[in-house]
Amino acid sequence: MPVSKKEEGECPVDAMMRVMDGRWKGTILWRLLDGPRRTSELRRSIPGITERMLIRHLQELVADGIVERDDKKTIPPCVYYSISVYGRTLAPVVEAMCNWGRAHLKRLSARR
Repeated sequence: MPVSKKEEGECPVDAMMRVMDGRWKGTILWRLLDGPRRTSELRRSIPGITERMLIRHLQELVADGIVERDDKKTIPPCVYYSISVYGRTLAPVVEAMCNWGRAHLKRLSARR
């Protein structure tokens, strides 16, 4: 019998996907695994992302406790983002996703 979304017993995969939902969140986390980065560094390292989308995803990741924001309170503004201790628990998940993605891309290119 299907479970209503209003009932308790939420699917853990859905819970994880709500945090990771977003075109660029996986890429942002992957870049931050190398260490803290400024907003401008992140933007340059992710071709195709707009500043607005980067900021939006970073705000959501901060709100979820996955990423920490460190504002140096300087002029010009200097803000660093890093993965939180809690966010580091996602590192194996991101690594597994990267490995699967590499294998999938290889499979697709072999089919062509």
